[in-house]
Amino acid sequence: MEGNGCKMTERTKQLVIVRGGGDIATGTIHKLCRCGYPVLVLESGYPSAIRRCVAFSEAVYDGTFEVEGITCIKASGYDEACTIMEQGAVPVMIDENCGVLEKVRPWALVDAILAKKNLGTTRDMADKTIGLGPGFTAGQDVDLVIETMRGHNLGRIIGNGSAAPNTGVPGVIGGYGAERVIHSPAKGIFFGKALIGDMVEQGQAIGVIVTGQGEVTVEASLTGLLRGIIKDGYPVVKGFKIADIDPRKNEYENCFTISDKARCIAGSVAEGLQMLEVKQGY
Repeated sequence: MEGNGCKMTERTKQLVIVRGGGDIATGTIHKLCRCGYPVLVLESGYPSAIRRCVAFSEAVYDGTFEVEGITCIKASGYDEACTIMEQGAVPVMIDENCGVLEKVRPWALVDAILAKKNLGTTRDMADKTIGLGPGFTAGQDVDLVIETMRGHNLGRIIGNGSAAPNTGVPGVIGGYGAERVIHSPAKGIFFGKALIGDMVEQGQAIGVIVTGQGEVTVEASLTGLLRGIIKDGYPVVKGFKIADIDPRKNEYENCFTISDKARCIAGSVAEGLQMLEVKQGY
């Protein structure tokens, strides 16, 4: 179909590969899928998402996982992933190094790992490339960068330059910033004593780290809702992020829905892809 000199795009042929399936990445994956794009997710063999109730990466462990009406299914290879996409679901493959690019060139690639550094994404991986957060330079290793830091510029589309550097301090929610996030006090294997959505009290044991010398208790840093906690049996090192508490006690449903931050970033990714589509003409 032609109109005003522009060819109507066929979304079903515009494959988007998303690196990462954590909660922020899931917001983007969910939106792109609803917009009609076929989306393939690439993950590690041991995802470390904290907000596991809204992270498609959980499909790596469980085989299938649903977030707000969209199902993600683990695929053993690209052929199986194509079948899953044809069924209207989202496939996730264990492929940290983007080996699938040897078989297919995607219409677009979004790096949503949020590692605070670039883990190998380059502009030649796809016709359109977007990086989320610090670690990328728009115009060099990706076409566009999306700001991920909470505040006035959250979701800003950067066409030249980089996102704000990582401060190491979480955004403020309910008057709390760094206190919201709990890091592992020791190296070992984590086992939880509380569930996502539980109301916890400051000082309450929400888990233990099993080390070679015994157990180290993990305590709630403040009183509130346990919004996220790492998977049982996950090996952690000291300082590793393992839990997230929301001090807003009446926000229970938020534990099980895509966050405002993730939705904002997702909207910017969708806008950015269409900006590049207009710019490139396809």
